[in-house]
Amino acid sequence: MAIARYPSVVLDCPDPAALAAFYGALLDWKVEASADWADIRAEGGQCFSFQQVDGYTKPRWPEQQVPQQMHIDVMVDDLDNAEAEVLRLGATKHEYQPGTTFRVFLDPAGHPFCLCVD
Repeated sequence: MAIARYPSVVLDCPDPAALAAFYGALLDWKVEASADWADIRAEGGQCFSFQQVDGYTKPRWPEQQVPQQMHIDVMVDDLDNAEAEVLRLGATKHEYQPGTTFRVFLDPAGHPFCLCVD
C-alpha cells in the first residue's frame, strides 16, 4: 500500500505565476497562482508547483557551477512544431544539443527541459 499519493514537482523560480503560465500553456493544464506560489493541474490530478525564491540563481546547464538539479522531459509528436511553440511561449533553445530524439530548452526561469519524441 502506498504511503502517499498525488506526488507533485516543485520548481524554485523568481516569478511563480509567469513560470506556471509557461508550463500551463505547454501542457494545457489549469493555472492557479498567488503572490509567491503557483500550481498547474491536469484533469487527472497531476500537479507541478512553482515557489518564489528570493535571490534565485538559474541553473547553468551543462556546466556544473550552478547544477540543473532536475529537469522535465515532455513527449511531443513533432520536434519542429513543438520547438516553434515553446519558443513562442518564452523558452530558449540551448546551444548544446546532445541527442537527436530530443531537444534541450530553458524555461523562462532557466530550468532545462527537453522535448522528446522517443
